[in-house]
Amino acid sequence: MEKIVGIIGLGYVGLPLAIQFVKQGFTVIGIDVDHQKINSLQLGTSYLQTITHSEIKQLIQSGKFTPSDDFTKLKESDVIIICVPTPLKNENEPNLSYIQSAVTSFLPYLKKGHLIILESSTYPGTTEDYLKPLLEDSGLVIGQDIYLGYSPERIDPGNEYLLTSIPKVISGTTDNCLEQIRLIYEQVFETLVPVKSPKIAEMTKLLENTQRFINISFINEMARICERMDVDIWEVIKAASTKPFGFTPYYPGPGIGGHCIPVDPLYLKWKAQQEGIDTSFIDLAKKTNDEQPAYIISRMEKLLTKNSNVTNQPRKVLLVGVTYKPNVNDTRESKAITIFNMLETSGYLVDYHDPYVDELATHTRLHISVPLTKETLRQYDCVIIITNHTNIDYALLLQHSSLLFDTRRSFDENHPHVFRL
Repeated sequence: MEKIVGIIGLGYVGLPLAIQFVKQGFTVIGIDVDHQKINSLQLGTSYLQTITHSEIKQLIQSGKFTPSDDFTKLKESDVIIICVPTPLKNENEPNLSYIQSAVTSFLPYLKKGHLIILESSTYPGTTEDYLKPLLEDSGLVIGQDIYLGYSPERIDPGNEYLLTSIPKVISGTTDNCLEQIRLIYEQVFETLVPVKSPKIAEMTKLLENTQRFINISFINEMARICERMDVDIWEVIKAASTKPFGFTPYYPGPGIGGHCIPVDPLYLKWKAQQEGIDTSFIDLAKKTNDEQPAYIISRMEKLLTKNSNVTNQPRKVLLVGVTYKPNVNDTRESKAITIFNMLETSGYLVDYHDPYVDELATHTRLHISVPLTKETLRQYDCVIIITNHTNIDYALLLQHSSLLFDTRRSFDENHPHVFRL
């Protein structure tokens, strides 16, 4: 008998997952409380840069996918996969309100045989200590009547890896739960990595992203050291990368953004604090990452001081790229916005260009992405490349910017008016 899969949360995790389940012949009910997303899907249009309109049209036309904001439709499902956001509160404490809201909404429709899988990034213990008690309020016994497990999402928007080819870590609160998850996910993913408990699976995701957080922060610190010593950090990394063992290259930039890498380590830090454990590496990495926008601005100001062509008062700055990474339209935790706000506070006139972001709200007003033309570029005292989207005309930037500060090494060769991080 065909299983019906319900997916709660149709963002960067849930929507690609829904597409893959449909491709494997599953009927999918996609639930999201964002009415604009549901309307967009019903019209066959995509709101994610990584998914085309054509893919959404095919998804709808398949007859296997129903987007809705109505949780009652989950009555028909056999599997419920939770892919909702897990942001931080102001005190850098975990915010599980989206998980709680999702569970509260589908709890009345829970039935015997239901399999519930949490995919949202969270701290170790969430599935067993937080989610399990919520489900037990239904009166159904986990491991007998219903099944519960955790499988961390490993989606990297804009990355070349196919979702189904990325090994899928799975876990269950009981052996029966793990087996039920295996039976479903083996039909979609090429490789499954079962682990003994949800806590191990939850910690796996935090380890992956905390390692990246620490290493990227470290390489940004190395870039500062190299700049002070008049050493090209990019050439250093290139040379070090020739070592066939023991070295993995990381690259400097304007600071780490996105929902996962700057957030997940703080989930781990919070949980460690509950256990009375210090997190020195995480603390140092966060400090370095938080300082990076100010460092970018200080470098820009030094360059402006040295550049005799600067005449505007107040000075005009153009930021190129405001998303947290290339080739996506996601601005969550983007350091470009931090830099934008800091520049405006300091009295600079700031604009931006981003082919994926039409409008951007800063603390002063709503900005519109300006076109890249030789006329507009000549208006700015400095152009800062924050996000190196592949569809930006770098030749135009090179030719018509009076001062170009490149935080992403968008140019392989040295140019007189181009300065690297």
